[in-house]
Amino acid sequence: MMEPMNPPLSWVFQDKIPVVKRFTGGGTVIVDHRTVFISFICNKDAVPTVQPYPRPIMSWSSQLYSKVFQGVGDFSLRENDYVFGNRKFGGNAQSITKGRWIHHTSFLWDYEMMNMAYLKLPKRAPDYRQARDHSDFICRMKDYISRQEFINRTISALDSHFSATSLELKSFDCPDDTKFMPSSRLLGKEELEERFESESGNVILQSL
Repeated sequence: MMEPMNPPLSWVFQDKIPVVKRFTGGGTVIVDHRTVFISFICNKDAVPTVQPYPRPIMSWSSQLYSKVFQGVGDFSLRENDYVFGNRKFGGNAQSITKGRWIHHTSFLWDYEMMNMAYLKLPKRAPDYRQARDHSDFICRMKDYISRQEFINRTISALDSHFSATSLELKSFDCPDDTKFMPSSRLLGKEELEERFESESGNVILQSL
């Protein structure tokens, strides 16, 4: 007799929730049109004071966002998470190569709490989580700052490091012969089951 699937994974199949493995790694997060993504893609010498290693990049980003959230809530970086007080509202992931790095953040601008049922509680959680479930662990960024103010403050903070210019995505022209090889990919049912059951696959549908 087969063992029943872990409920979160069976719900993912039942509700046809796409699961994408991003090349920057990190824990699994629930995202939709209310999630705000910000990525810094930098050449090694673009920020000379930052060594291309996880901790220095994380520290640099937290200092930048400290300016963005100055006077807003009780912002801090806690164990690689952005939090207001002891509630998480931003998760981070990175990818570092010889001459370039990317720092990627998923901000929980808003979300449906019922969607958090798709996630497992992680086996390895940050100490500050203190075994809290998702409803007590995360918060909505919109309860602390307006979307436009967040954008304006972020651009202002970036101006202290870069020459920032706003562009529409459609303004980027790629030559017809440009080859794009995406490394983030959609996971199929069999691969999800294998990863979910294997020791190495514990990150699937686990953390937020």
